[in-house]
Amino acid sequence: MSNELTISVDPHVHSDGSYDGHEPVELILEHAADIGLDSVVITDHDEIEESLYAAEIAPEYGLIGIPGVEVSTAHGHLLALGVEERPSPGRPFLETVEQVRDMGGVAAVPHPFQRSRHGVRKHRIDDCDAVEVYNSMLFTGYRNRRARAFAERNGYPKLGASDAHYLPNVGRAYTEITLEVDHGFTQADVTRETVIGALAEGSTAIQGKRTPIHKSTRQYAKGAVKKASYLFTSRMPVVPTVPASMDR
Repeated sequence: MSNELTISVDPHVHSDGSYDGHEPVELILEHAADIGLDSVVITDHDEIEESLYAAEIAPEYGLIGIPGVEVSTAHGHLLALGVEERPSPGRPFLETVEQVRDMGGVAAVPHPFQRSRHGVRKHRIDDCDAVEVYNSMLFTGYRNRRARAFAERNGYPKLGASDAHYLPNVGRAYTEITLEVDHGFTQADVTRETVIGALAEGSTAIQGKRTPIHKSTRQYAKGAVKKASYLFTSRMPVVPTVPASMDR
């Protein structure tokens, strides 16, 4: 006899391993456990070391360890969920999708169509494994509604995520994944492969709410300052680039 088990995952969170992140993974995992999440995927920008570490120690916090990364493709950002290596940045979008799949991961499009946030344009998304249809860091619901309509029209599994860069925002939006399990099967028995497989099959529901505008504004402003610092220092040959994690 089979039963249903629901797993709650925030699949898009940034740690201090990302140029615009702020929190160590230990605090993120502790917070995720405290608010009742079953897993949180650290998806730093083009960096995977902290995510691998988080996935390794997640069971110590009662969480399912799932590594990932937000990779910069030639046409916008892509979440590579469940991978243990960083896909090569700067490659065409569809080529990166295939690389993520070859690595055993799920290729999910975050904040699609948003050029200011390096979202992939609609005409570029000919294939992917999932679409982030609820990103809590949006000022209005318009972009989320567009993303949901696009995912439903094309039959893509739908994700909700916090896109948190600060601890209080972790889990503000998340994805519920429904698993068909045998009697006696518990959350402790769930593996990353089980979660990734169910996610790709589309057994998802979206929960959460938008981050307050003043918090979103602060996050965007600090990110813009760091990008401006990088652009300025990258043009000065005798000065190290700041932040160095953007130097690719």
